Amino acid sequence: MEYEIKLEELAIKLFTIDAVKFGDFMTKSGLKTPVYFDLRVIVSYPDVMELITFLLYNSVRDSKCNHLCGVPYTALPVATLLSVQAKRSMLMRRKEAKGYGTKKMIEGHYKAGESCLIIEDVVTSGSSVLETVKDLVKEGIKVDTAIIILDREQGGRQNLAANGVEMKSLFTMTNLIEILVKHNKITQEMANEVKEYLRTTKAPSSTEAVDRASISFEKRAELATNQVAKQLFEIIALKKTNLCISVDLTSTAKILDLLEKVGEHVCLVKTHVDIIEDFNSDFVIQIKQLSKRLNFLILEDRKYADIGNTVSLQYLNGLYKIGEWADCVTVHSLPGEGILKALNGSTNGVSRGVFLLAEMSSEGNLITPDYTKATVEMAAKYPDLITGFVCQNKDTFKDPGLIQLTPGVQLETSGDSLGQIYNTPEKVILDKGADIAVVGRGIVAAKSPETQAVVYKNALWKCYQKRISGKME
Repeated sequence: MEYEIKLEELAIKLFTIDAVKFGDFMTKSGLKTPVYFDLRVIVSYPDVMELITFLLYNSVRDSKCNHLCGVPYTALPVATLLSVQAKRSMLMRRKEAKGYGTKKMIEGHYKAGESCLIIEDVVTSGSSVLETVKDLVKEGIKVDTAIIILDREQGGRQNLAANGVEMKSLFTMTNLIEILVKHNKITQEMANEVKEYLRTTKAPSSTEAVDRASISFEKRAELATNQVAKQLFEIIALKKTNLCISVDLTSTAKILDLLEKVGEHVCLVKTHVDIIEDFNSDFVIQIKQLSKRLNFLILEDRKYADIGNTVSLQYLNGLYKIGEWADCVTVHSLPGEGILKALNGSTNGVSRGVFLLAEMSSEGNLITPDYTKATVEMAAKYPDLITGFVCQNKDTFKDPGLIQLTPGVQLETSGDSLGQIYNTPEKVILDKGADIAVVGRGIVAAKSPETQAVVYKNALWKCYQKRISGKME
């Protein structure tokens, strides 16, 4: 009850000090509006600052975040007071990097992998919040919540949600004007005008909070929820290779011989175990020993696509017992969520991962944009299980803690007679946003697989370095 009383008290005070104005204004997003919220004046009113801090504290005190960060510059005074009240570390984001010293965008003491809560005064489109989120995430800081004083209800909440940020607000514009009408600060006619404006005028969709492809693998490792993704990011960064080799060979001896030659140059080995003619338990022991010695992970490209119970049996039982040795597997989302539930319950406490097929590289495949979108949404329910997506486009998903695995890579653009389309390392890494590129015949069928693996490794890594440098021209 005290909270509601103080909320009404704040609404009246904001009106009294002209922090809420009615007339004809233009917002930062370029929208004309009959109501304008100018929080900058509150720094001259300690009682208002104190009241806002009290109300925001109710939203923050149960949060597990490590830090608070106010969107510059209007929210900085409020964030500072809230930091003191909540006894939480505060970070400051610069609008422009210093031209000397550390040249950092984020000031304060923090570690990659820690979390931060955003504080903002007003949200229309959410663009200012997303600019702050972008710089924090680039430092490896997790951001999933923003606390706002006023939600103008013009699309900002939806824009933030689309970028993985939940917005909580003290006021919506609707309930603010209802309070002002209740206390005879504005007329019902003015309230109706504002409500009609809100109903008919929406802010443009904001740009993405962060381009995951611009963040280094080291920092993305700290943002990964799935342990296989975290380990894979770390291997990539340590070995300086984002090359995955597809060992589509039918002989265990040939596979082991190939990996002995190229294993030090790859981060991931993709197998198709069901094409191996002499599969045996000794092969499993040897490939696991190689993976440990040469530091790569194993992806069994099983492409599970059955009901959950059947997939669980396929994963754990039968001749191959894939769940015992593969670090991760590929899975179709076509059967629905049950397939992920089954795999999630079949890992027996061992860190395992899933690459969901969101797109394919074969010509004429039947995957649609809606199917891809639904696949990404399904994956969000299983953060501990999902390693990433097999896909062809950087816009398929946004989470920097997940990995884009893109097959169909050769040094020159080409295709084969069975509809496989190949793209160059430059196309796949720079244009399509791949984190790991899959190469098969380009290495396996070469006269010297080791030499060719080095060529691909260097080409792919050079593209990655160019990508994170921002020098894409």
